Amino acid sequence: MNKDALKDMESDMQSLLPGRDYSRRGFVKTALGSGFAAAVLPVAAQAIKTDAQGLEAGEVTIPVGDFKMPAYRAKPAGEGTYPVILVVSEIFGVHEYIADITRRFAKLGYLAIAPELFVRQGDPQSYGEIAKLQAEVISKVPDAQVMGDLDATVAWARSNGADASRVGITGFCWGGRITWLYAAHGPVKAGVAWYGRLVGNQTELTPRHPVDVAGRLKAPVLGLYGGQDSGIPLDTVDKMKAALAQGSEAARRSQFHIYPDAPHAFHADYRPSYRKEAAEDGWKRCLAWFKQHGVA
Repeated sequence: MNKDALKDMESDMQSLLPGRDYSRRGFVKTALGSGFAAAVLPVAAQAIKTDAQGLEAGEVTIPVGDFKMPAYRAKPAGEGTYPVILVVSEIFGVHEYIADITRRFAKLGYLAIAPELFVRQGDPQSYGEIAKLQAEVISKVPDAQVMGDLDATVAWARSNGADASRVGITGFCWGGRITWLYAAHGPVKAGVAWYGRLVGNQTELTPRHPVDVAGRLKAPVLGLYGGQDSGIPLDTVDKMKAALAQGSEAARRSQFHIYPDAPHAFHADYRPSYRKEAAEDGWKRCLAWFKQHGVA
């Protein structure tokens, strides 16, 4: 396992430490977006549950060449041309937390889609050990594959009546890093990255990191980060800010908001790392960012 994978693993282990009230209401998935990943059990009692009333929500299949990629999709019920939000998961895949986030966006008038980007390498929800999940699945996922899968997701949204001129992307931890990369690659108007790693070693599967593509962003990104995140030191945020300042117009319009007392995964309401005040403030900033940049 390379050093970058170890850093991601350490961050996720840190956010799963005991110390808060728990319930046993989590379980391994039976369908995409149903239940919580085995590695995150037991699930914290404060986990938010957004119903699907007034929505069309559930699993869909997205063609990527000859491959059929599963995704969880939520949208307002009925006909309509809706703006799109791509939701990119943490290393645990499209489990209940990620599906819930798509429903939160759908309640606000978006077509939100969370593709299962690890499906070719394995089922992240079935792994009970983070180290094994990282070594056997996550570390084997090429960035180029992910970019192509997200391109296919946008194309699927377009062919299913969405407004593909208004696409935003948001992601958490592993997905936060992907958010930065896709903002330099794909057809999005804005991105919101939640505590995604910004620097790292260049490998065949991960040839570039956010700091390497910062200067050529095609869409502005809002970075929401925790000041107590030991896996993402604030000096790496400073490096990213410096790279953005020398880059494209979209790069220069990108911003960070740091929550000084928040740890890694402060938005993850199903985990002990959850910080309600920071999570709620970050969600408001996320929605405002998409509205400001023409996604809403």
